[in-house]
Amino acid sequence: MHRTALLRCLLTVSLMTQVSGLETLTSKYGDPIEIPCNKGQFKESDVTLVKWKYDKDGNILVKQLDQNATISTDVNYKNRVSIKKDFSLIITQVTMADQRTFTCMLVWKEDILEYPVQLTIYKVPSHPQITNLTTAMAIGKPTMLAQCRTEGASPAANITWFKNKTPLMTDGAAIKINTNVDVDETRLSTTTSTLEYTAVKGDIDAKFTCQVQHIWSANMDSSPLVFTVNYPTEKVNLQVVSQGPFKEGDSVTLKCTADGNPPPSSYSFYIDGEKKTVDSNIYTLTNVTRENTGDYKCSLVDNEDIAASVPITVEYLDVVLSTTGKIVKNPGESLEVTVDVNASGAAQTSWKKGNAKLNSLPKFDKLTYSDSGMYECVVSMAGLKETRTFELVVEGPPVIKNLIKERGEGMTKVLKCVVEGSPKPTVQWSVNGTSAESAYEHGKVTYSIIIDPKGNLTVSCTASNVLGADIKSINVSALVEDVTMDKQDQKDEYSDQTTLAVGIVVGLMLAVLAIGLAYWLYMKKSRQGSWKTGEKEDGSAEESKKLEESQSQKADV
Repeated sequence: MHRTALLRCLLTVSLMTQVSGLETLTSKYGDPIEIPCNKGQFKESDVTLVKWKYDKDGNILVKQLDQNATISTDVNYKNRVSIKKDFSLIITQVTMADQRTFTCMLVWKEDILEYPVQLTIYKVPSHPQITNLTTAMAIGKPTMLAQCRTEGASPAANITWFKNKTPLMTDGAAIKINTNVDVDETRLSTTTSTLEYTAVKGDIDAKFTCQVQHIWSANMDSSPLVFTVNYPTEKVNLQVVSQGPFKEGDSVTLKCTADGNPPPSSYSFYIDGEKKTVDSNIYTLTNVTRENTGDYKCSLVDNEDIAASVPITVEYLDVVLSTTGKIVKNPGESLEVTVDVNASGAAQTSWKKGNAKLNSLPKFDKLTYSDSGMYECVVSMAGLKETRTFELVVEGPPVIKNLIKERGEGMTKVLKCVVEGSPKPTVQWSVNGTSAESAYEHGKVTYSIIIDPKGNLTVSCTASNVLGADIKSINVSALVEDVTMDKQDQKDEYSDQTTLAVGIVVGLMLAVLAIGLAYWLYMKKSRQGSWKTGEKEDGSAEESKKLEESQSQKADV
């Protein structure tokens, strides 16, 4: 009977195991895990005994009906396990050692049932750690750049190298990647990957990264790695640092640069054909002259074939003005002004008199007082400017150009004395009155005086300066009619001397014509009278004489 029951029990366990299969659970390293017993489908009152064990012989706990669970003394679980009412097993802080098969064994009615569960533990790897980092790589030379490492993973992590976000693959020549995985006693793995790389010039400023990849985490990238790429100089460049254009007396700074890395620490400069080697890439020419115009060159110290050149032009501007300083001339004289320009390029010349711009070089064929002033010649070219000046002073003794009279208010008269001369003339009137003067312009000034004559006067205007004097007089009457005459006199005085001469000539011609006309009329009348009386045409000598006297008296009238 007992043997039959035992066989039946073993058959039942075998069938249940085959039917149920092997359940699998996954847990994160360090977290608690709940392992169900047949998915919790048994009632507590139906089960007389529950036993949890691991692998083949490892006992965890036993619980009988209406009794508390008895936990084994197994050091792996005695402080980390408990059982729930549905017979599920609770394990806290799972480790890699918990990655095994756990079995729930039940005594249900007359049967013994087992439910195995395979527990898998995973652990996320650490962030990538860069070690054995180099700082520079040379073109064409294999260089071990860095080692990327990640620790504490389960299952093992994978590492991939990238350049500018493009995956690198081992090609056995320019790229060699060596990856190694180590598992410690805790069953956690460490993955290490070493990158050996042969650089090309295009790798300047390239960014290298390593990426840790794991089934249970997102990809993790290292910080970008930028390496110095060393390569020999193939080309040099020479530039002028100073701001041009350059003029004589300036300083000119030259800078030589190379495309190699690291750049050379010294260069050879060729100045006026002479080689000068300096421990710098800068060379300065001081106080340059027009003779410094030419081509300048720099090269590598150890290879003169790798060189560069640049032209330098030193601009110059020489200006010679024939007239400088203060020039004193008399009215009517001539003055020739010339300017000689010697320049490295096309120059522009402009003239000013005071603040007024002149259209061309001033010419003085016949100087007047208005020509006096400060003259400025400005010559400019390519950032250069030269200024030359001279002062022209036209001097002469005073000349009274006009002395006129005008009617004032009431019985007053206004006398005006127009004077020309330089330095500015002063005026002395022979009578007292209210004096005034105009602005002194172009060597001319007008002095005026207001008087109230009580009778006929002769008024004198005396003009003087350091070079001489001039005097003129005018008659002034107290009569009102004199005002009218004065205005007529004023008009006559303002007339030009040429106009006066022409008037005199015209008057003489008119007088001659009048006399000729009168004589012609007389002769005609005489002939007509003899015809009327019937007398002979020839009169007596006495009658002719009387007629001539009569005609002469008429002409005098």
